[in-house]
Amino acid sequence: MATNRADGPSESVSDTHELGDLSDLDDGELRAFPGIGTHGVVVCRVAGQLHALEDNCSHADTPLSLGRLRGSVLVCPLHGAGFDVTDGSETGPPAWEGVPCYAVAEADDGASIDLTPLGDGPAENFDVGGRFETR
Repeated sequence: MATNRADGPSESVSDTHELGDLSDLDDGELRAFPGIGTHGVVVCRVAGQLHALEDNCSHADTPLSLGRLRGSVLVCPLHGAGFDVTDGSETGPPAWEGVPCYAVAEADDGASIDLTPLGDGPAENFDVGGRFETR
């Protein structure tokens, strides 16, 4: 139980959202869910597994769901920044920061997403001798 007000304990609020039936989402396909989270989420299937990222490029502030999936990398349509759908990390310039990655559970009655970011969320950037490196 969490206490969030002076009037006593309250139950923790789940940040889980139903996505519906995604059995028709084939490998290499993606689908946008604009009403979930701050920027919406994009869900894709890679090697039979569902993955979800925040639907917003960390470099260009544009929907990643308008981009293309190349293997496990979702490529932003604006400048070509790539993000690994398995962990949200950026795969190179022009993006220097990853995007939040979320857990998707798929069951017979549909899929759901938990908006608690997996791992540490976007990678931290460090200026190393005049150039950026991502840890």
